[in-house]
Amino acid sequence: MASEYTTTEYIQHHLTNATVCNTESGIAFNKACADAGFWAIHVDTMAWSIGLGILFLYFFRRIAKKVSTGVPTKSQAFVELVVDFVNDNVTSTFHGKSALIAPLALTIFVWVLLMNLMDLVPVDVIPTISGWIGQYAFGMDPHDVYNKAVPTTDLNLTFALALGVFALIIFYSIRMKGIGGFAKELSFTPFNHWAFIPVNLILELVTLFARPLSLALRLFGNLYASELIFILIATIGLWQLPLHFMWAVFHILVLPLQAFIFMMLTIVYLSLASEDH
Repeated sequence: MASEYTTTEYIQHHLTNATVCNTESGIAFNKACADAGFWAIHVDTMAWSIGLGILFLYFFRRIAKKVSTGVPTKSQAFVELVVDFVNDNVTSTFHGKSALIAPLALTIFVWVLLMNLMDLVPVDVIPTISGWIGQYAFGMDPHDVYNKAVPTTDLNLTFALALGVFALIIFYSIRMKGIGGFAKELSFTPFNHWAFIPVNLILELVTLFARPLSLALRLFGNLYASELIFILIATIGLWQLPLHFMWAVFHILVLPLQAFIFMMLTIVYLSLASEDH
């Protein structure tokens, strides 16, 4: 597929999301949505993330319904291993009491991991298949058909995940301390004097907003850079297969690590929010 484009066009094509938007002329797609701004929807990110989320729910629910106390199947043993791993981390990190944290941590870890693992699919496979479908089923120019299959390379998705965590941080902070206690914590930390309230607010609000920002940018930055390197490897011709293999083997460790970091930071942030100072 790379031979059909210049190197720049090839990279741009593979890093462009399939977009839908509403214009004055009606529903528009891709290039027609260039000026749509905030109201453009990345349908590939939505489809892959929702699809992988449904796959996670279906698989874990199916195993849970068939769980037995006897000798576990390989699938049950795998699910139990993942659940125990997440539960151990929640128990050792989250010091409050909440029935939500463990299921939340499990969902974040498995869902983000599945989205990250899409990075191991050869970069030409999904765009090529999508191009064929667009060309033969809908009469589209395959060069104008996009399908970016790694949802975590889309800043919109990582920010959406981080904003969900941020909403929980605010919720737990207010639930544990009350609105007045939360406001007092922001106003009188770290300097416990009324004269330093403006300074305290600046320091605490920066810290508060840095948490979701760090979550979103860390996950996005690592996965976007990884995907870009896979795409660059695909442009070098004969040597791409061994290099692709080596980079993919390296990412068998990196991709789960990024999901684990996102999960652990979420637990730590919610644990801090649950502490009643």
